Amino acid sequence: MSTDVALLNASYERLGSVPFKHAVRMLFREVATVEEGRVDRMIGPHPWPTVIRLVRYVVTTWLYRDGAWSRSNLLRRDRHTCAYCGRRAETVDHILPASRGGLWEWTNTVAACGPCNHRKGDRTPAEARMTLRFSPFVPTRAQLAAIG
Repeated sequence: MSTDVALLNASYERLGSVPFKHAVRMLFREVATVEEGRVDRMIGPHPWPTVIRLVRYVVTTWLYRDGAWSRSNLLRRDRHTCAYCGRRAETVDHILPASRGGLWEWTNTVAACGPCNHRKGDRTPAEARMTLRFSPFVPTRAQLAAIG
């Protein structure tokens, strides 16, 4: 019962997902309808929802603004993959180290595994002779939600 339910706009574009309890509240407030559900289980007059669609269209221009930087969003952007070796990443690495004035921003941080982060230390990737597998970029809120 704690699973998420996919949420579609009235135009059938994916907006993300909502917790199951919130989806049920949306159904009973009649702001959404069930698009896909389990017909073998019911919640009142509604089938058990797996995908719901909003009744009215919601303008989503806010989705295309830059996403907020956070550790979890950075790991999501980089898909928990180390920018140096490709293994599973669990730490944040500054391309220009913070001790040298590097900022906590999208274009200066990448996900890194512990060994690579330790190996790079307080140096730039060039100084440590380590190459980035991809260039860091500023994701939009829509890109972060799609990776989600």
